[in-house]
Amino acid sequence: MQIFEELEARGLIAQTTDKEHLRDLFNNGKAVFYIGFDCTADSLTAGHFMALTMMKRLQMAGNRPIALIGGATTMVGDPSGRTDMRPMLTREDIDHNAECFRRQMEKFVDFGEGKAIMLNNADWLTSIGYIDILREVGACFSVNNMLRADCYKQRMEKGLSFLEFNYMIMQSYDFYHMYQHYGCNVQVGGDDQWSNMLGGTELIRRKLGKDAPALTITLLTDSQGKKMGKTAGNAVWLDPNKTSPFDFYQYWRNVDDGSVIKCLHMLTFLPIEQINEMAEWKDSQLNQAKEVLAFELTRMVHGEEEAQKAKEGARALFSAGGNTANMPTTQLVESDLADGQISVLDLLVKTGLASSKGEGRRLVQQGGVSVNEEKVADISASFTESQLKEGLVIKKGKKVFHKAVL
Repeated sequence: MQIFEELEARGLIAQTTDKEHLRDLFNNGKAVFYIGFDCTADSLTAGHFMALTMMKRLQMAGNRPIALIGGATTMVGDPSGRTDMRPMLTREDIDHNAECFRRQMEKFVDFGEGKAIMLNNADWLTSIGYIDILREVGACFSVNNMLRADCYKQRMEKGLSFLEFNYMIMQSYDFYHMYQHYGCNVQVGGDDQWSNMLGGTELIRRKLGKDAPALTITLLTDSQGKKMGKTAGNAVWLDPNKTSPFDFYQYWRNVDDGSVIKCLHMLTFLPIEQINEMAEWKDSQLNQAKEVLAFELTRMVHGEEEAQKAKEGARALFSAGGNTANMPTTQLVESDLADGQISVLDLLVKTGLASSKGEGRRLVQQGGVSVNEEKVADISASFTESQLKEGLVIKKGKKVFHKAVL
């Protein structure tokens, strides 16, 4: 099976501008393709997984990736899929975030000599004059068509700023610039980027008379159609200091039954035939498939050793033979105790499971806290020094586990 057909079989392709042209480029290793990453945080998230693995798959098939860091576009903010304007970041913040992205991308993509390249659109967008860009490409964009674009629809009701309105032109200019200076002939991105990507292909057609196709990647959603990559309202980060390897593993171990096979197809590099066999598994066997998914993704991001530790730590939650040493742990000290005890509310705050005593109180009152497998019903409950020395396993909700020791 060639790479384009594999992408189709794994359900990764959402939309294309010229399917047969893309098939020829990808299958024959002739694509120089780019995927853009705006630097809105100091770590990539699980939401970037699709783009990272797509770069890896296409590079393995002989194509050349360009990882485009949005040093300039981050200063404007992409309105796609947003109901409000993105926070404004300083140039220093953006440069720092870009360097963090590079270190994480290197785990997926080979940036060696003659391999993938990393570019920053600040290198050309911040040096071009406003009048210059208006005269060069402004006439190629119809305001009427732009206002009908999906990427602006959610913002029109609350108000679309002129700052954000320029984003499509900037992204389109990126493709136009890289086509001319780096031989970039394909743009790849998430399906929510379709309108912006069409702007780039049309700009190249109108200015250069060339066909530069685009392909969007299917968005990763759960069985209810919600975007995956967040837990309890927070992003699942690739940085181990923001989301521990254990919590990262647990997120994927706890995907719903209806999503596990799709995730295996779209995110892992396991053979399609092997995944299709797992698709026949039922009931408790699905938990084995979830373990495979969680281990494979954790191994890719954090390495074999951390993946194994996370696996053992997760199994400790469900079997007596598990190793709780690999569970996320908070080391308490004597000064954390009062009269040889610590209250459940203080324990939740000290372990980071609650941001305040007020939040901890609500968690307990709603029945969302268990310690050593016993539900805590009393907000005044406390735990002794001897219990802490043996170790307390705290469960918040259904899926968040943490250990506290003295």
